[in-house]
Amino acid sequence: MLNESNVNSYGKSFPAIFDTAQGEILTDHHGRKYIDFFSGAGTLNYGHNHPKLKQEILSFLEYNHVVHCLDMDSSIKSRFLKTFDEVILQPRGLQYKVQFPGPTGTNAVEAAVKLARKVTGRRKIAAFTRSFHGMTATSLALSACCTENHKMNPSQDTIFFPFDGFLGEDTDTCTFFERMITASGSGIELPAAVILETVQGEGGINIAGNKWLQRLRNFTVEKGILLIVDDIQTGCGRTGRFFSFERAGIVPDMVLLSKSISGFGLPLSLILLKPELDIWKPGEHNGTFRSNNLALCTAIGALDFWRTNSLEKSILSNATLIADKLNRLLNESPLVIAVRGIGMMWGIEMESTAAAKGISSELFRKGLMIEVCGPEDTVLKILPPLTITPHYLEEGLNLIINAVLHYVPHSVEELKVLAV
Repeated sequence: MLNESNVNSYGKSFPAIFDTAQGEILTDHHGRKYIDFFSGAGTLNYGHNHPKLKQEILSFLEYNHVVHCLDMDSSIKSRFLKTFDEVILQPRGLQYKVQFPGPTGTNAVEAAVKLARKVTGRRKIAAFTRSFHGMTATSLALSACCTENHKMNPSQDTIFFPFDGFLGEDTDTCTFFERMITASGSGIELPAAVILETVQGEGGINIAGNKWLQRLRNFTVEKGILLIVDDIQTGCGRTGRFFSFERAGIVPDMVLLSKSISGFGLPLSLILLKPELDIWKPGEHNGTFRSNNLALCTAIGALDFWRTNSLEKSILSNATLIADKLNRLLNESPLVIAVRGIGMMWGIEMESTAAAKGISSELFRKGLMIEVCGPEDTVLKILPPLTITPHYLEEGLNLIINAVLHYVPHSVEELKVLAV
C-alpha cells in the first residue's frame, strides 16, 4: 500500500486488497473470494464477523458502554471475569487470578517473565528450540525461531533447550533438560521460569508429547521453577480443548492467552496466574489499553461456545478428516517430508522453502489463504476457523492436496525469489 513501511509482510504474501469477510470466506475489492485457512494467524477461531459476536459489539455501542477506562472497573470487565470463571476455570478445577496486560500476546509474555523474576528472585528464563513468543525485546529473546533478530537484541538471560523430538524420536530431551539444570559444572544456573508452547506454531507445528509435558511439569515443581505455558496461538480450542495443556493433565503456574480470546479479532490479552504468584504492587506493570472493554464484550459472547462440548466434538471430528486427507500426501508426494497436527492446527513439511512458498502462492491464486512456517519456512500451516463449514473445510483440503501433488518447480530465477 502507498507509503506503508517495508516491514509489512502478510501484504506481500497475500497480495490482495480485502474488503469484506464472513465466516471462513474473505472477499477482495474485485469481488474475488478466498477460503481462509490462515484465520489471522490463529486470531479468528470463530471465523470472520460471527453474527452473534457482531451483535455483541452493536449492543455494546448502542448502550454507550465505557470503551476505554484503563484498568478501572467496568460492568463489562466484571461480567467477563465472572463468566470466564464459571465457563472455563471452574469446570476444569483451575484456580487462577486474571491479569490484563497490554492487548497483544507479546505484552503478556513480557509481563509474565517480569513477574517470574520478581517472584523467584532469579533472572534466567528457559525456552526451547524452534520457539516463538513475540517480537518485543524479551519475547524476541525467547524466540529461537528468530535467531537472525537476536543480533539486534540483547540475550535477556535466555537459556535454550531442545524441544520434545528436536534431537530425534530416540533422544529423551527431558532427561537432558533435567541433567543440565541440576548437574554440577553444567554452567547453567537455576532459571526463574520455563516458557513453552505445547504445540509450536511458528516453529513448524511441533507437538510436545503428554509424557514429556508431565515430566517437565513435575521437574519444575520439584525445583521451584515456574512453568509458563504460552497458549496465545494454541489456546481457545485450537488444539481440541480450550487449553492446549489439558490433554496432558498438567496445571501451569501461568497461562498466556491472546489472539482468539476476544473471539472477534479485537486486541485482548490475559495472564492467568496462580493466586500466590500475584505479588504485584498496584501499577507495577501497566499500560494504556489494558482490559479492552470492546474486546471483552465479544470475549464474553465467545465463551458461549464452551458452555457445552459440541464445539470440542466438532474440532475432534474435523481433526480426523484433516489427518485422513493429508496423510495420503506422505505416500503420494516425494515433496512431503512429514504431516503433523492436533485439533485444527496442522502442518505439511515440504522438502524445501521454495516448494512450501510456491505452493502457498499457487493456492492463494486458486482462492485459498494458507501461510508457511518453521525456521526455514518449509511448512504449510493449516489454521482454518474452528467453526468452518464441512463443505469449505473439505474444499480447502482438496485444493491443498491437488496443489501439492501437481506442484511443478519454477525456474531457477523464480525459485530464488520464492526463497527470500
